[in-house]
Order: sequence, then structure tokens, then C-alpha cells
Amino acid sequence: MVAMARLTRRAEFLRVADSRRKCVTPGLILQAVPCANATAAESRVGFTASRKVGIAVERNRARRRLKAAVAATMPLHAAAGHDYVLIARVETVRRPYAELVGDLETGLKRLGLWR
Repeated sequence: MVAMARLTRRAEFLRVADSRRKCVTPGLILQAVPCANATAAESRVGFTASRKVGIAVERNRARRRLKAAVAATMPLHAAAGHDYVLIARVETVRRPYAELVGDLETGLKRLGLWR
């Protein structure tokens, strides 16, 4: 598993959200936009979980599960030069891990970012 660069600032998350390019699956919502820096070959990823997901323990668990799915999938299969945001859903905590990884793969394929 390889760690990817992270989105950390609110403005970066809002730029990805403003693109309105997203894929909704039962386990997660995937948003993507090309990097602001046109020469960037590295992809960055951000994670978020709202209070709808549950109490703090459940939100943290959902984010950890999304991070594990990203580390297993995106370094090999995600198109480079994009910023990605993964949004946890209520089902993220309870969904089997294999199905969560499948949701991420489906999102990448639907957005045309699978390689």
C-alpha cells in the first residue's frame, strides 16, 4: 500500500466540489477534477465524513476505511494529475471492505479515470 498526497485546505476541497464531477455509489461519493497545476503528475486525495455518517467514532472509522481502500486501489488504477475527494456515507461503516473497494473502482471507471 502506497500513500498518496493529501488535500488539506478547505479551498482545495471546494475547488473539487465546484467541478460537479462526481459518482455516487452505496459506499461512498467520489469527486474528481484535474489538478490546478497543469504540470502535476501526482494525484492528491482528500477524505471527509459529515455528521450524517454518525458519531465521531463512526466518522473516524469511515475515513480510515476509505483511506485503506484508496491505498489499495488508487496508486495502481487512478489517472494521474487529478484531485480526488472521497465522501463517506452512512453505509461506509457497515459495508464489507471488498464491496467498498468495488465502489471506488466503479467510481473511477464511471468518471473515466481508470487506468
